[in-house]
Amino acid sequence: MNNSNKKTLEQRFRLSIILVSILIPIAVAILFTVKLKDFGIEVEPLSFLPPIYATLNGLTALLLIMGVIAIKKGNKKRHEKLMTTAIASSVVFLVMYVAYHMTADSTVYGDIDGNKILDATEKANAGSIRYVYLFILLSHIALSIAIIPLVLITYVRALAERFDKHKKIAKITFPLWLYVAVTGVIVYLMISPYYAN
Repeated sequence: MNNSNKKTLEQRFRLSIILVSILIPIAVAILFTVKLKDFGIEVEPLSFLPPIYATLNGLTALLLIMGVIAIKKGNKKRHEKLMTTAIASSVVFLVMYVAYHMTADSTVYGDIDGNKILDATEKANAGSIRYVYLFILLSHIALSIAIIPLVLITYVRALAERFDKHKKIAKITFPLWLYVAVTGVIVYLMISPYYAN
């Protein structure tokens, strides 16, 4: 592939990357507030999904690490397969996450009685760990939005065989994406005791 074709491939995907990077967070934010029961659709909460999508986050983290190891060993094909699978895993996670939140109310960290309001006793019981949880959750959410264009740009540069540029942006994308994947598991482990309420 010559340089003009490579540039054309990047340019061809530029608008799509911008649109996807804007539309996914907006769609997720909107769908997060939509409950199927508000439309008269009675569906049991999909309470089996959180451990599955938390596992997908863990799988994504493993795939990313394995992908970096593969490319450091010079195995481009394995690297490509692992990164493509990591993207697919993240997409499946997102679909499950939205599906769960369309059928279930959000869980509040520290909410022992399940009324979605933290009283003074519950706040005291949660203690400073609640602030740690909120920091991890908010950084996870913010970076999950930021990595959308980074992952797409990194992937397109690999497809365009612009490996110099791919490698440069991958050095930024990898640690942020890994952080999002790992903190997704941590958030689940921290909030899961309150799911049953």
